[in-house]
Amino acid sequence: MSGIRAPPYCGRVNLVECAPAEVMSPRPGAPGRVVTVAVTIAMTAMTALAFWGHSDAHGTTTVLLLDLVVGTAACALMPVLLRRPVTGVLALTVLAALSPVATPTATFGASYVARWRRFPVAVAVAAAGVAAHAIQGVSRPQGGLSFGWWVFVVVVAYAGLIGWGALGQARHSLIVSLRERAHRAEAEQGRRVAEARVAERAQIAREMHDVLAHRLSLVATYAGALEYRPDASPEKLSRAAGVVRAGVHQALDELRAVISLLRDDDQGTAADGRPQPVLADLPRLVGESLDAGMRVRLDDRTADPEALPTTTGRTAYRVVQEGLTNARKHAPGVPVEVTLDGRPGAELVIDLRNPLPDEPSAAPLIPGSGTGLIGLTERVRLAGGRLDHEITSGEFRLRASLPWPA
Repeated sequence: MSGIRAPPYCGRVNLVECAPAEVMSPRPGAPGRVVTVAVTIAMTAMTALAFWGHSDAHGTTTVLLLDLVVGTAACALMPVLLRRPVTGVLALTVLAALSPVATPTATFGASYVARWRRFPVAVAVAAAGVAAHAIQGVSRPQGGLSFGWWVFVVVVAYAGLIGWGALGQARHSLIVSLRERAHRAEAEQGRRVAEARVAERAQIAREMHDVLAHRLSLVATYAGALEYRPDASPEKLSRAAGVVRAGVHQALDELRAVISLLRDDDQGTAADGRPQPVLADLPRLVGESLDAGMRVRLDDRTADPEALPTTTGRTAYRVVQEGLTNARKHAPGVPVEVTLDGRPGAELVIDLRNPLPDEPSAAPLIPGSGTGLIGLTERVRLAGGRLDHEITSGEFRLRASLPWPA
């Protein structure tokens, strides 16, 4: 099975999570050249219209010259406004106090600040704009409109600009938040898929170890008999070879059954309809070990084994299977005692012990992977139980406790 790949969207999520606050805040980046030119041209056109409208009402040379200078300066400040909104709008506000020609650019600047800056900053800019237009109303009275109504109209206009900008900022923040949540959801889904793959691989490895280690250890035992007893009669050699062949076929069948089981939603039977081993199959397991030459004694003291849940019974079977496999690999020839005790409403206790061999072999018949007891401990914990193993008083002891609901 190939290694697990990181989801392709994890990088984007990490960028979102690790980005500084100003990146995620509603602030504009430096506008591109096209945007700057387009906005400058649009505001220049509006400034020209304002200049044209006021040139008829105030046609003196001095006023026209002032309006021309203010309008030119306002258009020149548009790139500054787009890159430094607060600085640009304050400069435009000063120009608006001198001439109404700067009013379009000043109001646009106030709206731009409300769109991309915090609300208190936008309110302060709006207040400066109202003050500038109040000064403009004194120096350049609007025909047919009193000063009070002029100030009222200016306040309403700036309030509308601030509200529109704040609404746009809230919408932008909402879009950013939804995009970030979508990225996080994608990353979470990828993480769950990766964890599911890891769990599936661990389950496959655990099942294969439990099944194949036991079956192949039996095959290795019979093969060892063929190797060390070449002087046996042809009938015995033929029978041992037949057992080896049958054991290999059984190992392949059980491997297929494990893979079919892991790919099937039904955890009780394999795809071929064969039930998975449970507690009632322990006599057959012990019988296979006895046929391989082991000395095993099974003491079953359980009160009602038929009432044991299937999952718990399968876990108990795997515990005994792993214990017998370890004894066959690391302590060949020594007697093994298996004791089961428990009742509904309490717990099922499995105690497996065997004496240590007098002369431990330097190289076991089947080398161990070193992960059998680790995987078995995980299996028992997933079933809600506890597994302990220790060497004490010259014997190895494996003890498991599994819950047994009433």
